[in-house]
Amino acid sequence: MKDASLPSPSSTLATRHGKLVLALLCAVAFLDFVDASIVNVALPDIRKDLNFSVQNLQWVPSGYLLTYGGFMLLGGRVADLLGRRRVLATGTVIIGLASLAGGLAGDAGLLVAARLTQGIGAALMLPAALSILTTTFQEGTDRHKALGAWGGVGGLASAVGVFLGGVLTQGPGWRWVMLVNPIACVLVLPAVFRLLPNDRRTSRRRDFDVLGATLVTGGMLLLVYGLVKAPDDGWGAGRTIAEFAGAAVLLAAFLWVEHRGRTPLLPLPTLRIRGLVAANVTQLIALAGMIAMFFFLTLYMQNVLGYSPIKTGVAYLPLCGVVGVAAGIASNLLARVGTRPLIVAGSVIAAGGVFWLSRIPVHGSYASDLLPGMLVMAVGLGFVFVAVTTAANAGVPADRAGLAAALINASQQVGGALGLAVLSAVATSRTNAQVRSGHPVPTALTDGFGRALVVASIFLLGAALIGLRTHNARGAEVHLAAEPAPAAETTPASV
Repeated sequence: MKDASLPSPSSTLATRHGKLVLALLCAVAFLDFVDASIVNVALPDIRKDLNFSVQNLQWVPSGYLLTYGGFMLLGGRVADLLGRRRVLATGTVIIGLASLAGGLAGDAGLLVAARLTQGIGAALMLPAALSILTTTFQEGTDRHKALGAWGGVGGLASAVGVFLGGVLTQGPGWRWVMLVNPIACVLVLPAVFRLLPNDRRTSRRRDFDVLGATLVTGGMLLLVYGLVKAPDDGWGAGRTIAEFAGAAVLLAAFLWVEHRGRTPLLPLPTLRIRGLVAANVTQLIALAGMIAMFFFLTLYMQNVLGYSPIKTGVAYLPLCGVVGVAAGIASNLLARVGTRPLIVAGSVIAAGGVFWLSRIPVHGSYASDLLPGMLVMAVGLGFVFVAVTTAANAGVPADRAGLAAALINASQQVGGALGLAVLSAVATSRTNAQVRSGHPVPTALTDGFGRALVVASIFLLGAALIGLRTHNARGAEVHLAAEPAPAAETTPASV
């Protein structure tokens, strides 16, 4: 068997065109991932300017994550059937226009609508870009390096987004966290048409499972809405129970439609690909803890320590560097140890870092109370992003590359949205209890953030346990199946 760790004489990545394609795809990933975190530092300014309530403010970050994750499966399937370049370009235009509307928004409703629309654009862009990557770089070494770069960008974007958000908010103002996107989209679009092949349309409009996409998106929206409102309405209130029950019905209907439909959004046999489900569940739970960490640390630095937006952003810079280094190390280790040890080790390391951060005091010091835990967490973040992305795409047939890319990215975004909802409820409940007990507001806030971070670290330990069930893809296994799936598996009834 050919050693996948040796360079290939026909390496795509060794060519100038291959390097430019990888740079473009990583830029697309960065643009989409960064939008999940760039608004966090700007939230206090957004709330004040557009008169958001404290509870509804969460829809600025969560609205993007929900439509992003909810429409991701449809975006991946559309990319497989209509052409990946076409879908990538369409998503880029949608994000650019939605971001422009959000940057000019004069009220809270319009900004949330813009964020929801941004998520739809990203749901088209990201699976198209990742499936282009996995079908372009098929050799073992090329695949390791390309997925390593992609995973590193994914981990880096969360931290860089917070930094950029702080710089823009304190500089030209919070609106520029939205208005930078149209500029980026104008730069990306020409490169998409110049560097990427015009893959052919292979299906018709009736092949799209719009009903399935509507059901899964509606189910997730209702679930997270219920989680967001539960601390105010009460977990045992009739309205809360009805929202959770409605979400369960919609998600169950989605599975029934996928099982019975002729052209399902999610062909259920795809879930039998070795290790695919475990990789996606690991990603979902890990991201529930990781994205929430950025949210709570940002609030802690601004609302308790009194950091300015730009100082908050700068505080994340060391984390950015460590994530990049860790992702590079992980991509070099893939061929030697495989994905599973990196997933488990990364999740445990990240759990340790987040638990360290849960011990933040009211009068905290950046050097002793924040930086050490952030750096430890960053190592785990870099490992997990690279290894889970690689494991989730290993052994997937070429005709379902977009679907596999959509699944792993949907897990990431839905995990982030659910994590914010659940952990915000944990933090709010603890803070309110402390205020009622007579504790000062800064103390109550810090205690609430700390309790939520403890739960986030437990999520990451859970991700490590589930990571033990993932397939340990390495070497020649970490490449896309070169041959299309057998004809029996690609009939309209199963695709």
